[in-house]
Amino acid sequence: MHETAYEITTLTPQQPTPPPGMLPSEIPPGVQMVTLPGGIRTLAYTAQQAPPAPAIPVVQPIPTWAKTTALLAPTIGGGIAAAGVGLSYAAPGLIAMREALWAAVALIAAAAIGVPMLLRIGRSAAGAGRGSTHITQNITASGMFGKANGTVNHR
Repeated sequence: MHETAYEITTLTPQQPTPPPGMLPSEIPPGVQMVTLPGGIRTLAYTAQQAPPAPAIPVVQPIPTWAKTTALLAPTIGGGIAAAGVGLSYAAPGLIAMREALWAAVALIAAAAIGVPMLLRIGRSAAGAGRGSTHITQNITASGMFGKANGTVNHR
């Protein structure tokens, strides 16, 4: 019997080459050149690694000052709005009150001037009545060149 000699060679690893006429830059992302078990080289989708999961944010407590401010903001705003509405309803009364105050000031000024004048007029009309001073003077003299004596009486 005659045996045939076969030469055994080992395949050296090579870079897969794209199909003829396609440049490596034209291969879309996620596609690679693969060699199938039968030795045929072809393009195939490969499983991509999932992107890393985003970091889970850590819940931080809300500061007390922020809670207080958030609770006070509508209260203060509502109070200002209520004050505005109240002033709009009170405006006619406030205007009338202002006029009344000016009238009161005028009355006080007139009284400060008029009352003393009325008191003076009342005293002069009363004449020698109550509240006035009555002075009497008695003078006596003896002879032509005699010494004169007199008395003054306040009543």
